[in-house]
Amino acid sequence: MTKLIKPTPTLTRRTLLGTAAAAVATTPLLGRYAQAQSAEPIRIGFQVHRTGIGASYGRWYDRTTTAAVKRINDMGGINGRPVEIIAEDDGTDPKRGAEVVEKFATQHNCDIGFGTLFSHVVYGSAPRAGELKLPYFVVSEGHHVASGALNRWTMQPGITDVKSQVQAMAPFVAQNLGKKVTMIFPDFAFGHDHRDYFTSAIEAQGGEVVAHIAIPPSETSFTKYFPNIPRETEVIYHVMIGPAVLTFVKEMGEFFGPSKPEIFGYIDSLEAVDINSPGLEFLEGTYFWEGNPRYAQADQSSHDKLYREAVGVDANGASVTDAKDVSTYAHMFGCWETLNIVKAGMEAADYKGIADRAKLIEAVEAMTDMPLSDDHPQGAKRFNGKTHQTFGHQYISKVEGGKLVLAHTSSIEDTLYEDEVDYTTQSF
Repeated sequence: MTKLIKPTPTLTRRTLLGTAAAAVATTPLLGRYAQAQSAEPIRIGFQVHRTGIGASYGRWYDRTTTAAVKRINDMGGINGRPVEIIAEDDGTDPKRGAEVVEKFATQHNCDIGFGTLFSHVVYGSAPRAGELKLPYFVVSEGHHVASGALNRWTMQPGITDVKSQVQAMAPFVAQNLGKKVTMIFPDFAFGHDHRDYFTSAIEAQGGEVVAHIAIPPSETSFTKYFPNIPRETEVIYHVMIGPAVLTFVKEMGEFFGPSKPEIFGYIDSLEAVDINSPGLEFLEGTYFWEGNPRYAQADQSSHDKLYREAVGVDANGASVTDAKDVSTYAHMFGCWETLNIVKAGMEAADYKGIADRAKLIEAVEAMTDMPLSDDHPQGAKRFNGKTHQTFGHQYISKVEGGKLVLAHTSSIEDTLYEDEVDYTTQSF
């Protein structure tokens, strides 16, 4: 942002105009902004989990958001205006989440709210966004948006939801690993989505869930839960979140030893965790869902390469400045892609200010296919304007030689399900 400097009496009008012209000529980006009707920045309220159980995700959501905004501003901003991020920590807490949304609308004069990951925080925040008529772009995975439980002001256009993910995973699990499944999941909305939708999806494949094991998100030790796994279990399906995930996976390995059943996990259980950490050797040969493959694959696209370089992630999915700082690569792309969607929506709506918020929602609702590109490095997507939910490719990777090697890629069609809501029929 530029600062306004009050001219001194010794400066003439001609001198000032000449100085300004020189500045524009030598600063192309400033020149682009100067051509806009208003150089006032577009303010994006970034609801970030800096503290609480989502902190490891929040840190990488922050880095990805910073990189995406830098790229957008380097290309001239949105409608010729620079983008400014106003970040507020919600503590990964629903009550604080609603308070943060209110601050965006009433104190910071933000154009939109953006970034929320944890589903219980989305549930706590979205109603307030609706009341304030603040476009709220979440980067979560819960089925909360597409289920119709929220409102027209809330969208999830840059990342897929659990229902579509598990629908695409269940056939692979049933055909390759087994049909008697024990599920281990966190005891809140995100985990409940997995419980409900994977149970239905595996039953559709002729399988069954023989046990549901729900674990409080604040739990720090897990050994006491493992004896509840029935003997007939052929596959353990795990999806854990939070700072104790490494402990969870280590204790699972210690409990089973070499006689473990097949294991299919969501990478959430190891986001921000090095696969080669001591005690994780037993994961060799097991499978993980990944929203975006952590390791650069042999057929890496130019789009993934550009994205990795922009966010500062190496070929192993760790920070380029610290190999021990492992990213949340399977999720954080959603921030990059959502911000590019916001940019496209604002440009389609000729967005000029908060009076055009409804026009922005309508412009995004009109979107459909989003091809693989630098804007969408995770893969092609198909947005459903009625349900405010995007659909995309899902990835299954196998642990081989201490790395995650891509084993299966779903089609977008594998992830589609019937509409449960039509937000476009709701008033603003």
